[in-house]
Amino acid sequence: MGEQVGLAKALLIELDAAFRNPAPEGARVEVQFNPETLKVSYANRQGDQKSAGDQRGNSPRQVIGAGASKLTLSLWFDVNAPGAGGARDVRELTQRVGYFMRPKSPSGRAGRGGRDQPKPPGVRFSWGTFTFDGLMDSLEETLDYFSPDGRPLRSVLSLGLSGQLEIVPPSGGGAVPEASAGPTPGTRPLVQAAEGASLQSLAAAAGGDWQAIAAANGIENPRLLTAGLLIDLDPGRTS
Repeated sequence: MGEQVGLAKALLIELDAAFRNPAPEGARVEVQFNPETLKVSYANRQGDQKSAGDQRGNSPRQVIGAGASKLTLSLWFDVNAPGAGGARDVRELTQRVGYFMRPKSPSGRAGRGGRDQPKPPGVRFSWGTFTFDGLMDSLEETLDYFSPDGRPLRSVLSLGLSGQLEIVPPSGGGAVPEASAGPTPGTRPLVQAAEGASLQSLAAAAGGDWQAIAAANGIENPRLLTAGLLIDLDPGRTS
């Protein structure tokens, strides 16, 4: 008889601040039931290409900066199923997933100038050969079975994770070349902009060139960043 192959379980793994590797002593959640499907979507960031002498406002569209990738999936939890660990309320299980939605301070204390504002941790969804790195930006829980004394026993979680897709912008004007993708979408380490942060301050902290970073990420106003914007601070990295 052949060897019995174990069932690979999907994992949610907390990433370090650079979005590169699992965080030391970070959260690690094994799902109770593997998802039935994974939905991955990609979107390019587009803008109008300025043409000299075109007075009609019919500027052609072009791919600029960095696009985005999105992973959506559903997870099931049940206190009466294997892997419940003796939980009596299903929320004892689902709160482990909810951890990735809760903002936390990188250093555990407030920083000067608002640079150390709390933000959700980066998360890696890993299942066999499939991985997706990003931020959990949506979480919806449906409680659909209760005990006689009112305890929720079963739950379905709908998750949404957002990552980034790097697109190389056209240069030199003229015809728009075919967009070329960088590393696997959803796997580039990103930094989330805090409220009131500027690209110059983030680039200085990372030891990078803010102008190159602005161009690679399609940022038009480096002095005023949208809170929560995902930024690649190392656009020259190829792997």
